Amino acid sequence: MRPDSTTSRLGFARLCAGAMLACLLLLAGGALSGCGEDKKEAAAGVAAQQRPAPQVTAMTVEPRAIPFTPSFVAQTESSQQVNIVARVSGFLDKIAYQEGEMVREGQLLFQLDPKPFQAQVEAARGAVLSQQARLTTAQANLGRVKPLAQENALSQADLDRAQGEFDAAKAALFTAQAQLTEAQLNLGYTTIRSPVNGLASRSQQRQGAYINAMSSDANLTYVAAVHPIWVNFSVSQNQTAKWRQESQAKRLIPPANEVYEIDVVLSDGTLYPYRGRINFADPSFSQDTGSFLVRAVLPNPRLELRPGMFVTAYVRGAVRPNAIVVPQLAVQQGPKGHFVYVIKADDTAEVRPVIVGDYQGEKDIVINSGLNAGDRVVVDGVLKVVPGLPVKATAVKAPVALPPDMLAPGGAGAAAPGATGAASDTGGVPAPGSPAPDGTARSPAAVTHSPSAAPGPGGGGTDLSARPPRPAAPKGTPSASSALQAGATAGPPIPAGTYGPVRDGETLIEISIRARPQGVTFDQTLVGIFRANPEAFTPDHHRLRSGVTLAIPSQTDLAAIDPRSAADEVRAAREKWAAEHGGK
Repeated sequence: MRPDSTTSRLGFARLCAGAMLACLLLLAGGALSGCGEDKKEAAAGVAAQQRPAPQVTAMTVEPRAIPFTPSFVAQTESSQQVNIVARVSGFLDKIAYQEGEMVREGQLLFQLDPKPFQAQVEAARGAVLSQQARLTTAQANLGRVKPLAQENALSQADLDRAQGEFDAAKAALFTAQAQLTEAQLNLGYTTIRSPVNGLASRSQQRQGAYINAMSSDANLTYVAAVHPIWVNFSVSQNQTAKWRQESQAKRLIPPANEVYEIDVVLSDGTLYPYRGRINFADPSFSQDTGSFLVRAVLPNPRLELRPGMFVTAYVRGAVRPNAIVVPQLAVQQGPKGHFVYVIKADDTAEVRPVIVGDYQGEKDIVINSGLNAGDRVVVDGVLKVVPGLPVKATAVKAPVALPPDMLAPGGAGAAAPGATGAASDTGGVPAPGSPAPDGTARSPAAVTHSPSAAPGPGGGGTDLSARPPRPAAPKGTPSASSALQAGATAGPPIPAGTYGPVRDGETLIEISIRARPQGVTFDQTLVGIFRANPEAFTPDHHRLRSGVTLAIPSQTDLAAIDPRSAADEVRAAREKWAAEHGGK
């Protein structure tokens, strides 16, 4: 054997032995590392079990009736817009109105040169007189010819000729009289007046211009009636199908007699102070958009709304019975969808998958499935929760159900699940072309205005409610529903007059709910009772003195309170109360 061959074999053996040693060291290191990780995980588990339970806030789920108020992008429209068109040709002598301002029915808008038409009237009047003289002569001639013809003193041809002249003169008089009437009408057309009360647009023609009634120059301006005003919005086919399914499943109850009301929020977030009603739903869907048009009518006595404005319309009237509502912050989203943390009987937390529905207000959300009555849901401190480990929960009271008259117009919120009637099964808005509750075709009803809103033009026969809505509170401000959480309960109605003696623990909110008359907001009622009984409250937090007798203002007095100032006053009181109670 050669020396170099032996050397190479020894080197190869040493290399293999080194590789095997390295593998053994790696395996030993991995085993040691795995043991270390297991020890770390075990230590972490022990530490987690030994650390104090995190402090969280939990709410017990209580199904309750809530209003269903879908929102839509809407646009205002004049309830009666009339184009002002010249009916005769002539020179424009005068523009008699202030462009862009309100005009009254019958007010002079334009004056065309009347002189040529006055001449035509005089000429037509002369023609009438001429034909009357001709008729008189023909009648006298016929009176002479007729007896002579009977005695055969004149021929029958003479009699026929006299009769024909009389008939022709009579017909010519009719023609002349019609021409006189036409000339008088044309003269009247030179004076152009407003046919409705409304806002007049700018003039399309200037003074001195020649107006040709047979061309586009005849379009002078338009007058748009704005009190009342229409608000139009579209409802999609998908929304209609969804609401129909929820209505059939009794998760959505339409209002009694399908009285849907709308609140309007302007582009700057301001709540329009008057509430309207839906009075028309298009019977067919648009082939271009797959939606149908819905129209509401609102009072507009202050002319705050103008045609063409974009607004947000909130449809009120439908109710969700037995709805489960939780704060939005309680709902988390993971790879498999939405979930909440539920505290079990042993005070440990578990993950509960849920299916969410519509948003409720600014902070809450509806849970369609996944939660049951009595479940304790973590609503604050969610990031501290570890599934399977105990938590220390502080209970927060769930909002109580609102009184029926605050849920929907006309007490629609009192409708029980499964109630039958002629109401639509689309839930949120009337179905396209749906009939009225009596089975007849849907048509507007009588007008009902507030004391400050006189009937306006163009609104005849329109169903209208001028009841101001409850003004919405800014973000972070307790609302009427949060005030009800303080313990107000519904009871028998309280009529105007006196109420008392007040029982110990009875609150102003509870009394206001029971004393609120139809057509008056909750805030107006609360402020009215407070102003009428300043001595009945203690200095601290405006609590009612036990045993006092309250003066309950009448509906007229309460309606006279400005709804916006009442809302501001109530809002300020709630903010003060929240600040004094640490925001609770």
